[in-house]
Amino acid sequence: MVKKSPEAAAVKKTVAAKSEAAAPSNRRDGVGFWLAKIELDVYPWSKFVEDKRTVWDGVRNYTARNNLRAMKLGDRVLYYHSGEGKAVVGVATVTREAFEDPTAPGEGWSAVELAPLFPLEKSVSLAEMKKSAAMEGFMMFRQAQLSVLAVTPAQFDEVLRIGKTSLPGS
Repeated sequence: MVKKSPEAAAVKKTVAAKSEAAAPSNRRDGVGFWLAKIELDVYPWSKFVEDKRTVWDGVRNYTARNNLRAMKLGDRVLYYHSGEGKAVVGVATVTREAFEDPTAPGEGWSAVELAPLFPLEKSVSLAEMKKSAAMEGFMMFRQAQLSVLAVTPAQFDEVLRIGKTSLPGS
């Protein structure tokens, strides 16, 4: 085991604090906004709707894990088909905050529970998002490998706009 110096720990904390401060907030009126990616052939939106809820587990990236841990009850999640689909197809909500990932007990990984809210009227492709000036700085463009990432409220609204979808009740 390598012991880290107190100076190294302090630098790590400073870098983490600066990174958090530089990141735009993904919360509005107490609600957080996220994007979760899944392969179309692994768990399509239609199966998610049929199941009515699912445990979002199997995430093995520390940043994505931390994003799962930051999710709060009622947060909104853009449901993105990666791989073949490459498009946001619906919106889900967090129904259970972070808990131990049942696929890796004792290993420090986390999972959340999600439930579908509504499909988008029109799916929003990655190409369409990249064309939109409102999506500038979108984390998925910089860290494409992340399976769970924060979305600013403006980016969330833009995906709904491109997808010709209004929030129910608005």
